[in-house]
Amino acid sequence: MSQKAVFIKLYAQNPEQKKIDLLVKILQNGGVIIYPTDTVYALGCSIMNRNAIDKLARIKGIKPGKERFSLLFESLSQVSEYAKNIHTPIFKIMKRAFPGPFTFILEASSKLPKLLATPKKTVGVRVPNHNIPRTIVEQLGHPIITTSIRDEDDVIEYSTDPDLIYEKFALVVDAVVDGGYGNNHPSTVIDCTGDELEIIRQGLGDVDSIL
Repeated sequence: MSQKAVFIKLYAQNPEQKKIDLLVKILQNGGVIIYPTDTVYALGCSIMNRNAIDKLARIKGIKPGKERFSLLFESLSQVSEYAKNIHTPIFKIMKRAFPGPFTFILEASSKLPKLLATPKKTVGVRVPNHNIPRTIVEQLGHPIITTSIRDEDDVIEYSTDPDLIYEKFALVVDAVVDGGYGNNHPSTVIDCTGDELEIIRQGLGDVDSIL
């Protein structure tokens, strides 16, 4: 029988250092965690561990190597390492949007396919307005993969109750962070790789407020 995930209660205003250290260690050792964001609860793992990425793909029911996950960053300054051709107008929009409920699709830098062992040319980037995942990423030292947990039930598209999330995922992930009730609307996704910005998905973020 699989070992049960650890259930970690954290407060966004002042996340306990010992618990952050434990989550960082789990990620460094190739673990998959569930954590709160400013939109929905998300699954994540280190981008430096291919086995963890494959495990995350299996949890999501995606063939390893075919995943198109986004990366969660601590701040906008971290993004330029993993994305390229961020033109000034796009940078200004991202500066207004982050931290916030937006995902921007950008051209991936050469560093990214190497890490993820995938030929994909684009990457989704997130800087959520939530202290818990940003603190984890800051102390880990590099971004984590982020992908929302989706519920098979069409009525409840995204799980919001950490206790129910733990009940469902305790045997398939390594840690579940209880950061209180989550939201049930995903981020707004904006593709910046074409000549014009394209809204791929309208979620929580108000696009007009950042343009």
